[in-house]
Amino acid sequence: MLIVGVKASHDGGVALIDGNRLVFSVEVEKLDNGLRYSQLRDLNQVAEILRSQGVDPEDVDRFVVDGWWPEKNADVPSVATTRDGEHFVMPVAPYVDGIQSLDPLQRYEFTEHHFNSKQLGYVSYHHVSNHALGSYCTSPFAQRGEDSLVLVWDGGISPRLYQVSARTRTVKAVAPLFPTTGNIFADFCAFFDPFRHEDVAPEARELHHLSVAGKAMAYAALGTAETSAFATFDMLLESLSDISTFNAAELGERVVAERDTLFPGMTNADIIATFQEYLGKLLLDRLADVVKKRFMGQRLNLCLGGGCALNIKWNSIIRNSGLFRDVWVPPFPNDAGAAIGTATCEMYRQTEHLALEWNVYSGPMVAEGPLPEGWTVRPCDERELAELLHAEGEPVVVLSGRAELGPRALGNRSILAPAVDPGMKKRLNEIKNRADYRPVAPLCLTDRAADIFDPGTPDRYMLFDHQMRPGWAERIPAIVHLDGSARLQTIDASTDSAAARILTEYDRISGIPVLCNTSANLNGSGFFPDVSSAARWGGTRYVWSEGRLYTNPQ
Repeated sequence: MLIVGVKASHDGGVALIDGNRLVFSVEVEKLDNGLRYSQLRDLNQVAEILRSQGVDPEDVDRFVVDGWWPEKNADVPSVATTRDGEHFVMPVAPYVDGIQSLDPLQRYEFTEHHFNSKQLGYVSYHHVSNHALGSYCTSPFAQRGEDSLVLVWDGGISPRLYQVSARTRTVKAVAPLFPTTGNIFADFCAFFDPFRHEDVAPEARELHHLSVAGKAMAYAALGTAETSAFATFDMLLESLSDISTFNAAELGERVVAERDTLFPGMTNADIIATFQEYLGKLLLDRLADVVKKRFMGQRLNLCLGGGCALNIKWNSIIRNSGLFRDVWVPPFPNDAGAAIGTATCEMYRQTEHLALEWNVYSGPMVAEGPLPEGWTVRPCDERELAELLHAEGEPVVVLSGRAELGPRALGNRSILAPAVDPGMKKRLNEIKNRADYRPVAPLCLTDRAADIFDPGTPDRYMLFDHQMRPGWAERIPAIVHLDGSARLQTIDASTDSAAARILTEYDRISGIPVLCNTSANLNGSGFFPDVSSAARWGGTRYVWSEGRLYTNPQ
């Protein structure tokens, strides 16, 4: 069965599953240097994307569209989009179970649009369900046929715990954890410099809002988490009148108005750091309460899904607690993985498959394109590139194979650079037009990670927090964050990827199994789709792709 998942609203994308194998997932932002979080341009773009990947839309057996809230002035859950260039409000499943159905895997059928002539209409699942099943079905637990709890905390909902049973193939709601929607951290931080939304043009506010959470997580390292202020946040949250995505605004406005009384002497960074740690502790405490009451004495697996699962501090608090046997987070827990998740719901419900076979490098293929005048090109293998990195100390854009899934560059759409230069983090942030407090991630060989980082456990997708072991911060200063942590990505030397081969050769030459790794993209856009884009950007002298080195003589 060919199943196509469609995410039409922000973080738009199209994913194809053949049986239980993910063939590809194309996020709209990764086409033509699209803006981050782009939605589908038009419903006709679904067919365009399929054809670009060699798939005839008429061969697809099932189209599945992600669920959503009712659009403005709409009576039913829907997505505002266009069809043949005309405005179209597309009905879909509700955002969350419990509105029209208590069944997390309720399947909704619609006939308002036809993606092909083979299947009249389309089906849809709750948006929250795509996060839950997208996380579970990509997990090692599903591969082993094991049960798991799934915690979903997304922008529009409070954290919700589900239980997936592999034997009975059921998904059951366990409990909500606390009445705070997942947008609260980003929206609260937007009341404080440098994230204040009053300074952002109205037409750019949605893009700004979606980008704040990751930046604020990094900015928190400039401050100190004051645990004595947790009681103040308890009081503030308890005073909120209901569960709403607007609670963050009410909270932010009150803190700004009463700041000297509520948080005397605390800087913006202190308040942000404190709120982040407070939410992490609250999440773990409530999760532990539910697990101990409902699953006493059991050692359970846990999957994390929803946009909040991109917060490495919260992920680490949960994993380090020892409450669970194992913790899994996919590299696309946010809406970047929604097309995959919604297709996975149909696979799980309508076929015999439990686990999805997938590879993180399943995005669009890299292309070359026309080069700016003066650029030269020559053959260059991974060993030669490692030698260049070591000898010249220059950052290099690396574009190879298919793009990574999700928001984080994992070697196929990366800028790699030596981490031994103490000025490299500043240089990379400058060429990418990023604030100087933003961290640069380390790419490290898996079998060496525990020597350099604590805990240094395998972390293929940069989703957990690691500390530097003694002596290493001085040796590779460019990847050390302001709080002494590192957002580690590990990669096996045996992995069939250019980045793994480059790093292996760099380690052999330099004795350092670590390189800087940051995303190769225009500021505010998705990854570079081709060599031409990286060359026109011109932030680095070198671009490497598929065994060829492109050089800017300037």
